[in-house]
Amino acid sequence: METAYKTYYSQGPKDIKHHSTEQLREDFLAEEIFTPGKIVLNYTHHDRQIFGGVTPTTEELEIVLNKSLGVSYFLERRELGVINIGGPGAIIIEGKEEVMKKQDGFYIGKETKDLRFKSDDPSDPAKFYVVSTPAHKVYPTVKIAIDNITPMVTGDSKTLNHRRIYQYIHPNVCESCQLQMGYTILSEGSAWNTMPSHTHERRMETYLYFDMNDDTRVFHMMGEPTATKHLVVGNEQAIISPSWSIHSGVGTADYTFIWAMCGENITYDDMDFIPTQDLK
Repeated sequence: METAYKTYYSQGPKDIKHHSTEQLREDFLAEEIFTPGKIVLNYTHHDRQIFGGVTPTTEELEIVLNKSLGVSYFLERRELGVINIGGPGAIIIEGKEEVMKKQDGFYIGKETKDLRFKSDDPSDPAKFYVVSTPAHKVYPTVKIAIDNITPMVTGDSKTLNHRRIYQYIHPNVCESCQLQMGYTILSEGSAWNTMPSHTHERRMETYLYFDMNDDTRVFHMMGEPTATKHLVVGNEQAIISPSWSIHSGVGTADYTFIWAMCGENITYDDMDFIPTQDLK
């Protein structure tokens, strides 16, 4: 049986000019990512990225997408990034089982056919966050263990954005066609995930916000720099950020997020910064 997914169609800056809060949430927010025993996927027409959660409990789970993508199997023409944010588990890749503790990641190359997910303990399931983008070339599948990543420390407590950035799928770590993926942890007392704001016209991005208390919320800033809007985001919810939109967030307490980019290039610092005084 094909894995179901929700489709998000592309929206431009003119489209959202008069959007209500409800319309913004419908077009850019994925409120459900992890459901025990299920696969929850979302397909955005912004650069055709697929993102979502795989949460196995008592049985292994497999993403089955062929007819809906016009292919014979899911990764026939795609690459995949995975980061586990839950309990211990494993990924079975072409018959080989790879252990995945919390914060471990994987880059899985195009043309991988046999791919399954499992948890060690159904009462504390793994939560595999997955992101897939179209791919034109086979690059090697690589495990990216959190123990082997040296985080990039950036920001400042004075500007409330001191944070550690863990690069997973990135030219410094492994090769990919267009997918980039990483993990950012804000320091206690910091609230902004980035500032000044920026856009990257050549790439879109999705954000998964997590490791938040029940009453913590992130105000995700989006829209054109001179016509900003915002979405209020809860724990384990994800945002679609088009290439024309800023993507800054500020939380009521510290939080963590996974960013995943795809598009024209894989140049991490290809950003167009917006002076804070120009935001409106």
